[in-house]
Amino acid sequence: MAARKKTTEDPLAPVTLTVGQEELLIDRAVQQVVAAARAADADTDVRDLASGELQPGTLAELTSPSLFAERKVVVVRAAQDLSADTVKDVKAYLGAPAEEITLVLVHAGGAKGKALLDAARKSGAREVECPKMTKPADRLAFVRGEFRTLGRSATPEACQALVDAIGSDLRELASACAQLTADVEGTIDDAVVGRYYTGRAEASSFTVADRAVEGRAAEALETLRWALATGVAPVLITSALAQGVRSIGKLASAPRGARPGDLARELGMPPWKIDRVRQQMRGWSADGVATALRAVAEADAAVKGAASDPEYALERAVVTIAGAARSR
Repeated sequence: MAARKKTTEDPLAPVTLTVGQEELLIDRAVQQVVAAARAADADTDVRDLASGELQPGTLAELTSPSLFAERKVVVVRAAQDLSADTVKDVKAYLGAPAEEITLVLVHAGGAKGKALLDAARKSGAREVECPKMTKPADRLAFVRGEFRTLGRSATPEACQALVDAIGSDLRELASACAQLTADVEGTIDDAVVGRYYTGRAEASSFTVADRAVEGRAAEALETLRWALATGVAPVLITSALAQGVRSIGKLASAPRGARPGDLARELGMPPWKIDRVRQQMRGWSADGVATALRAVAEADAAVKGAASDPEYALERAVVTIAGAARSR
């Protein structure tokens, strides 16, 4: 399911409101606004702020007229966490937005910060919905939409095979669609997906992640080297590592004693995965999760061009994650 837009389709609307918690869709919504602003003015100034950075008076400073009349994009993350005084500033701004300024409010949705959400909607803000895709049907629709956006034809069987092979991570699904589009000519069918991903992606990138979060460094490294040798995209491996570590972090912070079915609904995981992650999280500490997430972030940057040897960066991440699994 692609992100749905309301009110206006213009990414240069004075205010854009993203609602939901699907990181890929949020990032795309923000990037669309920034790209449109820079297409209109290459010198556009972009300010990307966490909620804690927007203090009372900060928005007024950021949106005050410039001597050079430059275009500006102001992105406010986790707007639901803004302080009451800052919310007053934002509401006042919504009533009279500045020219040549585009404000992007990233809001998780839900009850927290609902007053700001309602005020933004009432003001006529452009809205982009970015819901978590917990249902297989939604992920299937997302894959179909990706291929359409890329201008390629994929059979229904191919789309289903890709979802079955890759799993629930939208970044990984998007990356797989892009790779197939770049590598394969003509209609993408389930045979093509089978050659690229069925079994291999699941038994490679996810097995690397499983072994790493279980603290089995030697086995994880062996599987990593095999995966790379057989052509599994490094970005799929970093996505699997990130998913594995994040799952442990989510479950560790969940209420103790909750039933797998309840946790599955709350965390967006199937019940069978709750049981597996419970087994994997033995030995993990909060500091270990933080260390592992930093390692994944560094590896992700490396495989996307920030390092000359991405394979070494992946090996280092795997070793770090496996070590963090024994941090308790």
